[in-house]
Parts: sequence; C-alpha cells; structure tokens
Amino acid sequence: MEEASREYKLEDTALQIRKIGNSVGVILPKELLARLNLKEGDKFYPVEQPDGSLRLSPFNPKHARTMEIARQVMHEYRDTFAALAK
Repeated sequence: MEEASREYKLEDTALQIRKIGNSVGVILPKELLARLNLKEGDKFYPVEQPDGSLRLSPFNPKHARTMEIARQVMHEYRDTFAALAK
C-alpha cells in the first residue's frame, strides 16, 4: 500500500453531492480512490446496514446471494450431478 494512502484519514473526509451534467454525483478524492483500489469506471454497490448506515462494496450483493443459493443446490444434489456427469 502506498505511504500516502496509509496516512489518509477517512474520518477527515466529507463528500458533497454535486451537479454533474443533468445528474448528481459524489466526487471521490484521489487518496480515497487509491485506498479503495478504485479507478474511473469501476462499479461498487451501496448496501444498507441494520443500523441505518450505508456500506459501499465492490461486491454485488445480489450476485453473492445467487452464488450462495447455487452452492447450496449443488451441495444438496451433488450425487445427482455426479451421476449426470458420467
């Protein structure tokens, strides 16, 4: 990790919603982008937490849930899948 990104203090950062063309957006400081290992065009997803806060994650929660269900099905029917693979 770069020295600058280690020294970056997230709690000192206030993000502001700004007008960008016909939309609104949040500009992320380059230090925060470096700390999160993000670049222009990357996607991340808002995930509401039980306490009402918001977590930003590079992982799509819908995809993660789908994969969890797929793993459960594959485990439950592993004998069937093994027989079909023969």
